[in-house]
Amino acid sequence: MIEHLAPQLFNGLVLGAFYAIVALGLSLIMNLTGTINMAHGSFMTLAGYLAYTLVQRGVPFWFVLIAAPVITVLVGVFVERGLVRPLYKREPFYSLLMTFGLSLIAEEIFRLIWGSNGVPFSPPAALAGAASLGFMSFPIFRIFIAAVLIVAIVALALFLTRTRFGLRLRAAVQDTEMIAALGTNTQVLYAVNFGLGIFLAGIAGVLAAGMLGLSPTSGNALLMPAFVTVIIGGMGSLFGSIVGGMLIGIAISMTTLFIPAASEVSMYVLMAIVLLVRPRGLFGEEGIFG
Repeated sequence: MIEHLAPQLFNGLVLGAFYAIVALGLSLIMNLTGTINMAHGSFMTLAGYLAYTLVQRGVPFWFVLIAAPVITVLVGVFVERGLVRPLYKREPFYSLLMTFGLSLIAEEIFRLIWGSNGVPFSPPAALAGAASLGFMSFPIFRIFIAAVLIVAIVALALFLTRTRFGLRLRAAVQDTEMIAALGTNTQVLYAVNFGLGIFLAGIAGVLAAGMLGLSPTSGNALLMPAFVTVIIGGMGSLFGSIVGGMLIGIAISMTTLFIPAASEVSMYVLMAIVLLVRPRGLFGEEGIFG
């Protein structure tokens, strides 16, 4: 049992990074606009299918890893302008219902275009096989996934804390009216913020397709754990989303190792324990980037 502990722990960290990056996208959108984006998983699935289609046509995987999320962002910005933006000034319940309906529509569109069954999406040959880490061997593609997700999270942190536009986004979360009064176009902020959240979902979608498979419902399977991640980390805290994702990934992997039947329930048990101790989550501070 002990020899399986290290690989399972590493698996948990990779899975947690997935949950964290999806939760970061959700948090970005919710913190600024109040939109509960139930279609977030559909954008992940779309990026995965776009990557699959491009690779099938001979486009290198390394280019696809960026191109598929970018195309998904274009679709996301179109959705934001046409469907989500009119609901910004309404109760979050309206955006929740609209994006939930959009996710159902997207799922049927995926079935019509790519079929109901899963499609094979394998990593490139350069990322196949396993690498020796000294104390264990681990799939190269999963190491690559961990590296990409870490780079994406660090890049997001630098963007939000070291660039003028990122600082405006953070300021808009705290006081949108003041930012607008100072001459900032808040509609552009909303669009860029929404697109940034979708870009993170797109990266996760392409990588998840190579690790977890690709089907019309594959993105939605990661959506609920991502929402749980946001709750555990605390609404309004991006750092909390990272910590929450890591905790959930480790909890699921360790439970899978010792009590496989309880693996699905472990994240909800963890959420209940955290909320009993801290009702607003570990780093919860509503409406503020933490």
